[in-house]
Amino acid sequence: MFLTNILLKKVKSKHIMVQMESLVSGHKFNKIRERLADKLELVRFDPFIQQDSVYREKKRVRSMKF
Repeated sequence: MFLTNILLKKVKSKHIMVQMESLVSGHKFNKIRERLADKLELVRFDPFIQQDSVYREKKRVRSMKF
């Protein structure tokens, strides 16, 4: 193994884009969070039911580099 392979490793990004899904209606949107943070769960306005509802992180979409 060459020393350059060790020194030139890719650095993981600090942020990721995740898909959030409403527990009530299934409405989805994307949100960016830090890679090392806990899974997101938040209250936000749901346009399908015209009320606030709870959204949970469903899956990771991609890595984000700023």
